[in-house]
Amino acid sequence: MTDAQDQGLIGGFHAVMSALEKERSLKCIWLASGRRDGRADALRQAAGARGVAIASADMGKLDAMLPNVRHQGCIAEQALAQEQRESDLPALLASVERPWVLALDQVQDPHNLGACLRSAAAAGVTAVIAPRKRAAGLTAAVRKVAAGAAERVAFVPVTNLTRAIARLQEEGFWAVGLDGEADHSLYDEALPERLVLVAGGEEKGIRELTARQCDALVSIPMAGDVESLNVSVATGVALFEALRQRRYATQA
Repeated sequence: MTDAQDQGLIGGFHAVMSALEKERSLKCIWLASGRRDGRADALRQAAGARGVAIASADMGKLDAMLPNVRHQGCIAEQALAQEQRESDLPALLASVERPWVLALDQVQDPHNLGACLRSAAAAGVTAVIAPRKRAAGLTAAVRKVAAGAAERVAFVPVTNLTRAIARLQEEGFWAVGLDGEADHSLYDEALPERLVLVAGGEEKGIRELTARQCDALVSIPMAGDVESLNVSVATGVALFEALRQRRYATQA
């Protein structure tokens, strides 16, 4: 990934139009000078409807902005998501009618964190919390894997994950941890609406201290000789089981 891409630049008509349609926050769009055709006109119309400014630039400038990228004379700058402050978490959760949280215990691989953020955004999670130390942060690599999800779900680094979970429990949340050694199946657990789903890191899973803080520990049943799932895969499975139960609760 180039330095320009690290700054939130995306290139190509399809990618930019997709960002507009998904209502990602765009600061500006650059079009090649003199570009007047159907694709450019459609992009101008879509950008105008969303209040995104369009500027003209020659192809040399566009090539310098995104070298080695086939930008087709169209580049947009995204407003990159920022990590949220731990002190803002209560207000963030209070602003949502049915809040729930994903807690990641020392997930260190940027690709895993990005995939977890993408699943969390797709499932409608309110916030993702993770330790500030010994864990991946919201880097350019994470944003790339998340494919826009980092802009749709709040990411909140916390000083102490166990204490953060405890504070959420004081506010009525129920913490359920994923543990491959747990006797109780994820599919047998009645997951509460005010849920903190806790998933562990790549090597050892949930730390012992974090596991003791959880109200319940569950495992994902697996067939055959497979011992465990990648943390991002396991997190996705659990998130969408929780989403299924939440939707069923509203329909019952």
